[in-house]
Amino acid sequence: MSTTTPTFSRPGVKPVWCPGCGDYGVLSALKKSLKELKIAPEELMIISGIGCSGRFSHYMDSYALHGTHGRALPTATGAKAVRPELTVLAVGGDGDGLSIGGGHISHAARRNADITYLLLDNHIYGLTKGQTSPTTPQGYQGITSPYGVAEEEMEPLPVLLTYGVSFIARGHSFDLPQLTDLITRAIRHPGFSMVYVHSPCVTHPSLSWEALKERTKPLPEGFPTDDVMTAMPYAYSRDPLYTGVFYQIRKPTLQERLREVEKRACKDTGGEPLDSSVRQIMQRFR
Repeated sequence: MSTTTPTFSRPGVKPVWCPGCGDYGVLSALKKSLKELKIAPEELMIISGIGCSGRFSHYMDSYALHGTHGRALPTATGAKAVRPELTVLAVGGDGDGLSIGGGHISHAARRNADITYLLLDNHIYGLTKGQTSPTTPQGYQGITSPYGVAEEEMEPLPVLLTYGVSFIARGHSFDLPQLTDLITRAIRHPGFSMVYVHSPCVTHPSLSWEALKERTKPLPEGFPTDDVMTAMPYAYSRDPLYTGVFYQIRKPTLQERLREVEKRACKDTGGEPLDSSVRQIMQRFR
């Protein structure tokens, strides 16, 4: 662990989000969290998808990959599997993470790889000029919905609870102290953790800053974070809109399960090293 205090800012690269974008707040909270955890840049891998939030990997002075649309989670899972000593983060938006990439969340949850996923929701496809996303409010009039969105918007938190994600939290980009704390707790959590962040878009304002602030309320003090059924009504609530840690449970991670498989494989072949053990096992099927 590094004894220095890195800035995590990539030299010569400045964020190009629109002035007032909520993603600036999320980036600031993430950097504060990494400094608090004393994670060095060479100990961090950040993988992002497509969209405004996909630029996160450009702005972090660490190992980074700007991947394809909706594929941040499987890429992050693979990175953690081969480099378990790294802190691995995935970042995506509501379009990248809940539309084309939505099917990957359930599998990341059941694998429970020790990675953290920051899901930034601005209720719109901001980078591609304002198309509606899975969380765009019904009735919103935009570029692709001049007469109003016909579909109901998706409510992500209940879905994450149903999938069994082992750490689930929600915060807002305008509350940096709380968001920094949530990201820190998510990274410390052993297993698949998700921080769902409301990050309003100022260019295509389908999510209002003012309305968000008026509706926001922290979860009750002493809220039991180990009970899915207790968390459900708070996750479904839209007014107030609760923030904090909704669910956290300790269960074996993918890395721990893989180590158990390795031990059994070596035991079956007389304690040989893993590479020799795998070769011996494969010989049986020739």
